[in-house]
Amino acid sequence: MARPKSEDKRNALIDSALRIFAEQGLGAPTSKIAKGAGVAEGTLFNYFETKDDLLNQLYLELKAQLRDAMVPGYPRNQDLKTRLRHAWHTYVGWGVENPEQRKVMALLMMSDRVTDASKAAGSEAFSDISRHIQEGAASGALRNHPPAFTAAIMRSLADTTMDFMSNEPTQAERYCEAGFEAYWNAMATD
Repeated sequence: MARPKSEDKRNALIDSALRIFAEQGLGAPTSKIAKGAGVAEGTLFNYFETKDDLLNQLYLELKAQLRDAMVPGYPRNQDLKTRLRHAWHTYVGWGVENPEQRKVMALLMMSDRVTDASKAAGSEAFSDISRHIQEGAASGALRNHPPAFTAAIMRSLADTTMDFMSNEPTQAERYCEAGFEAYWNAMATD
């Protein structure tokens, strides 16, 4: 009879995977992840059928953390610029406060090992933000770029902003707002 799975062990494996992937990239061996979690390598595969399963679960965990940072307080009833400013500030704030998570999220977003189903599930929590961007484009308030391009522009400008905020913390708020203004000016039609 199989032993019941422990949520603590699963969390330890996810935390170890995050650390190891941040240090060594997604090619890091599962043996190091298991060792970092204090379990045998076989135990890792009791929780995650394959390394790809681990990568997809980690992706979803990181998306959930990001959602938990961005969605509370989202000003659904405010103007588009206010809504996007909130999304920007909370996204950039999360990235600066969580450099390992930010690094691994970037690696996972570029990986072909993260399935389309995981990407879709990870995006569901951000549907309000995505819908408002699409509505902004449809109304003419935003340039009518494909949603993936709009998101990529946001990520690129946000990465630059986060780097400057991390390197010069005394100027963090200035950089955060300047980054948002650059994003808004690139996307808005007025």
